[in-house]
Amino acid sequence: MIMYTPLWKTMNEKGVSTYALINKYGVSSSTVNRLRHNKGITLQTVDDLCAILACKVEDIVVHIPNE
Repeated sequence: MIMYTPLWKTMNEKGVSTYALINKYGVSSSTVNRLRHNKGITLQTVDDLCAILACKVEDIVVHIPNE
């Protein structure tokens, strides 16, 4: 399972709010909602988030194996 829990920590460390993602960087509110609920997003969105936050992929997503 892919989870976006590292994203929220990275955003906090970088001082970027969900408001800024939507209004400053043009990330759609539906994408932010998908992130909040650990739903699928495109790799392009992951790439965009890495660029916005100046971070690595592992600072945004984590894979947790199914048990």
